[in-house]
Amino acid sequence: MNPFDLSGRIAVVTGANTGIGQAIAIALATSGADIALVGRTPAEDTALAIRSLGRRAQIVSADLSSIDPVQRIVDETVSGLGGLDILINNAGIIRRADAVDFSEEDWDAVIDTNLKSVFFLCQAAGRHMIANGRGRIVNIASMLTFQGGVRVPSYTASKSGIGGLTKLLANEWAKHGITVNAIAPGYIATNNTAVLQDDPARNAAILDRIPAGRWGDPHDVGGAAVFLASDAAAYVQGHILAVDGGWLAR
Repeated sequence: MNPFDLSGRIAVVTGANTGIGQAIAIALATSGADIALVGRTPAEDTALAIRSLGRRAQIVSADLSSIDPVQRIVDETVSGLGGLDILINNAGIIRRADAVDFSEEDWDAVIDTNLKSVFFLCQAAGRHMIANGRGRIVNIASMLTFQGGVRVPSYTASKSGIGGLTKLLANEWAKHGITVNAIAPGYIATNNTAVLQDDPARNAAILDRIPAGRWGDPHDVGGAAVFLASDAAAYVQGHILAVDGGWLAR
């Protein structure tokens, strides 16, 4: 049997409209999974790509700036696709300002989306997975799970929190047949990093440190997600997998 085969599995991917979330959703579908695509903007292009692979795609409209839609996401996935085996917590936002000027509004917005909603979606999905005796949860962390960064205090705090939350849930839920891991993407070319790509000095400094010599593509993250969502990673627990072109090794 192919340990990377996800045939018959049902996955929820948040923030699946573009970028890393879209790439992960398509990678999971390529490996056989059916996907619930969660986001504020309907992921029509992602759904079309998944259906072209012969897999099912269900669009679930939800704004994860609050936890209000969390249980509905799980319920609509289970009723629409017949279960929930894999949760990919990818949705996130970023706000930039010097720490001395950073507003409470920007702090709360990022923490609520990137950390609070992630925990409560893990909780809701975890209850379903515990009842079934198996499941896979993959949270999207960041290089700033390991480092401090500059001018993104709430983002750094949220992604540091993702690292700790991943380990805590792994400790609690391993006995239920659930693995909880995270992927820490490096500098990936997405909308969230456009301001860095457009800054000649920052772009040059970033590329100079990456041994691979290039920005990552969202599809570079897809294979890691398939691995952590599959039986090939059945004994991988509480791990934060860097997909960074060697950034942390430098």
